Amino acid sequence: MDQRIIQLSHLIQFSDATFPVGTFSFSNGLETASYEKTVHDAASLEQYARAAARQAAFSDGVAALIAHRAAASGDYEALTRIDRQLMLFKMNDEARLMLRRMGKKLAELGVRLFPEAAMLSRWLEAINKEETPGSYPVAQGIVFQLAELTEKDLYASSQYGVINMILGAALRCVRVSHYDTQEILFRLASEIPDLYAEAREMTFDDMNCFVPEMDILASLHEKGQMRMFMS
Repeated sequence: MDQRIIQLSHLIQFSDATFPVGTFSFSNGLETASYEKTVHDAASLEQYARAAARQAAFSDGVAALIAHRAAASGDYEALTRIDRQLMLFKMNDEARLMLRRMGKKLAELGVRLFPEAAMLSRWLEAINKEETPGSYPVAQGIVFQLAELTEKDLYASSQYGVINMILGAALRCVRVSHYDTQEILFRLASEIPDLYAEAREMTFDDMNCFVPEMDILASLHEKGQMRMFMS
């Protein structure tokens, strides 16, 4: 049996836009960016997606890597610690809502895919009891480790998910085509290795996500009337 083929199949499954964790409900701030004309064409969309990917690369991406390592070593306390710290790291309510909803969905799916995984079951129980937030990057770290996927697999999927979430939303609120979004996705993929090379050496104390314009857009969405997406 070729185990790598199985692993790659799982990687595709977990990264698919139709994987039922609710990514379609969120635009990662793009809805407001489009409304405010900050993003209005393919060029500005690519700039926005790149900024969002970089923001996630050194925050959510690092948290996912730490969670993957904690899951591999069986360190449950490290999982809950990074879970709580990541939520405190987020500046706006909608970002926290997005990570919690998607994280819980992935944890619920995970216990069905890996019914013998005691640590994941314990973590989901803690989420249901509101003892831990249940963030999506931590859920990704646990599930990818259970599927025997590597850190590189995890990081690529994390970055792909952020970019594809924005590009999928763009087809509904920005004047771009499927050709535009696929070209952007193809180009941004080439930037992921350099981001990973930096992120893999980072600890929680090194994490950063300073993209103030995106936080301003998120605050406008929280108070605005645009509600095609939840963020």
